[in-house]
Amino acid sequence: MEVMHPIKPSAPINRRTVIVLAILLLVVLGIWFWRAGGSAVKHKENGPVQVVSAPVMQTDISAKLTANGTATAVQTVEVRPQISATIKSVHIKEGQSVRKGDLLFTLDTRTENASLSMAEAQVIKDRADLANAERNLERQRELFRQEYVSRAELDTAQNMVDVLRGQVAIDQASVEASRVARSFGEITAPIAGRTGAIAVYPGSLVQPNGIALLNITQIAPINVSFTLPERELADLQHALAQGEVPVGVRLDRPGQPELKGHLVFIDNAVDTASGSIRLKAEFPNPDNRLWPGVFVTVTLAPRTLASALTVPVQAVQTGPEKKFVYVIDADHKVESQPVTVRLIQDGIAVIEGIAPGVRVVVEGAQNLRPGDTVSEDRGQKTEDRQSGPPTNGAGQR
Repeated sequence: MEVMHPIKPSAPINRRTVIVLAILLLVVLGIWFWRAGGSAVKHKENGPVQVVSAPVMQTDISAKLTANGTATAVQTVEVRPQISATIKSVHIKEGQSVRKGDLLFTLDTRTENASLSMAEAQVIKDRADLANAERNLERQRELFRQEYVSRAELDTAQNMVDVLRGQVAIDQASVEASRVARSFGEITAPIAGRTGAIAVYPGSLVQPNGIALLNITQIAPINVSFTLPERELADLQHALAQGEVPVGVRLDRPGQPELKGHLVFIDNAVDTASGSIRLKAEFPNPDNRLWPGVFVTVTLAPRTLASALTVPVQAVQTGPEKKFVYVIDADHKVESQPVTVRLIQDGIAVIEGIAPGVRVVVEGAQNLRPGDTVSEDRGQKTEDRQSGPPTNGAGQR
């Protein structure tokens, strides 16, 4: 017969395991809460929080505007012939810089030379006829005084002189017209600039209504076209009425210096589709750094914020509802001060809602809460950067 052995209960073993696991869990939670609580008061246990501070400065700030622009030629001229002729000589090369009056093309003007010679010969003939008619008129006048000829014969002689004088004037005008036509045989540059592609060669037949021989683009000086929001129109008009408005541009290439020019044009209407206004600035461009069609970054400062309050932009903190700064009082405690930001440019924030001279936290604000005690590191570089005039960058409202 099979003997049945009693099974020992395992409940005590399971109970001990549960107790050990519970103790370990309590230890882990205790360590976690201890570390969290310690980090929350760490800065208080370690004394004042180390921060970098700077004073609120009051100065005049030129509010800069930034836009994308395109260089455009002041003027571009298509060179066309005024007469039908063949090209005799081409005196320039493609892409060459020319001055106003430089010879570009010479045309075959043998036909015009012959027409001029014919007109000049006709003038000589008519002048001879006029001289003969004038002598005949004098004889008729003498005979009329002696009553040998009638008034009608005298009037006929006078009429002949008048007709020939008119004919001589016509012939002289024909000579001038022939000279002008012959002068069209030498085509010169109407403006100074840079030549484009040459479309003709020696022997090519050209006509006034045919293709352009080439175009000349003026690039010194050169214009830069750009647009700004219509809300800037009033400031731009006021600044332009006061005098020259400086404009700077930078090419999208490293190491390129800013080029200086001035505003020359404000469009007479706002673009209703984009709500912007077209403007142009002129630049001397003596070294041809600006080229028609190239894209540039345009900066100008048509308005100045007088007695503006400024702080380094790092001092402005963003709260759940508004922006604020941490103000340091005489007891080295910090309090949050709500501010309104009017402008940010060049690492400087123009703010409202605070008094000048008050010291604010620039670096280390992430470790602060209102009422904390701080130890200030009054960084000289921060104050120098804040007090110095802005040199570049874009303003925003």
